[in-house]
Amino acid sequence: MPVTITAFAASPDRGRGMARDMPVRWALEEVGRPYEVRLVSFAEMKEPAHLGLQPFGQIPTYEDGTVALFESGAIVLHIAQSHAGLLPEEPGARGRAIAWLFAALSTMEPPVLDRETAGFLEASEPWHAARQPLLESRICARLDALAASLGEAEWLVDGAFSAGDLQMVTVLRRLGSSGLLDGYPTLAAYVARAEARPAFQRAFAAQRAVFEASGGG
Repeated sequence: MPVTITAFAASPDRGRGMARDMPVRWALEEVGRPYEVRLVSFAEMKEPAHLGLQPFGQIPTYEDGTVALFESGAIVLHIAQSHAGLLPEEPGARGRAIAWLFAALSTMEPPVLDRETAGFLEASEPWHAARQPLLESRICARLDALAASLGEAEWLVDGAFSAGDLQMVTVLRRLGSSGLLDGYPTLAAYVARAEARPAFQRAFAAQRAVFEASGGG
């Protein structure tokens, strides 16, 4: 059975590669595993067939005939563990790459999403502007630590791109329009290196094509 993932039929990210099927597409492209995409509407995500795969009614899901998974981070880890190319062979380096994958989701992403959510839902509130510096300072504290860990290296673990980098860059890309990465040239260059990878370009083009086919542009 081929790999099948689900993605938005009409993504709210408007083709910017921010929807959570993006890291899954990227991981599959990195390891050279062909996949099919089942597009689902917001209504279909709340129907029993989809909820049986994703109990929270979200995307993506992943099926390969042996395992059915939800949560993009878990799917990326499964792909990385099942195919060569996204995790080092040496056990210590392998563990560190997995730790960075979790750090992206558990440590870096929460303050980034807090800022993003505030922009969507609280922009009209009188206290929104006063709260922004606090939200941004939390992100910058994480960026400080990440920049120190990366140093002048190309990638986070032993100079080789891994699933940890894939997930971390996925999170950092959400800061693209914020200007917050401007103060971190090594991190901006890190994101640019990852986005230049052919596998990223293929994944981005595939997701962008869905948006354009839905009438966007």
